[in-house]
Amino acid sequence: MNRKSSPMPQITPQSASTKPLPTATTIQTWVAAYIAELLEVEPSEVDTSLPFDRYGLDSSAAVGLTGDLEDWLERKLDPTLLYDYPTVEALAQHLAEEMK
Repeated sequence: MNRKSSPMPQITPQSASTKPLPTATTIQTWVAAYIAELLEVEPSEVDTSLPFDRYGLDSSAAVGLTGDLEDWLERKLDPTLLYDYPTVEALAQHLAEEMK
């Protein structure tokens, strides 16, 4: 899958110093919007329980998603997270728990 210019869903990041940390739901919404933009579909068409590979995300798309998510969350993330947590739901839950 060729990656367009970095799609960045317009969900405002949460700053730990002034705002509460993002919830699993907020992270899940951001990731689903990101995937939807990559695939040029509506976010509601992204099934958050399906594995990332079912959406045809290749390794460069996975690295791009991780990098943009890292920027949005303002924290370093392991580039293998999408392999360790292979669905939007699992990834969002893990990140929300890790950020507490």
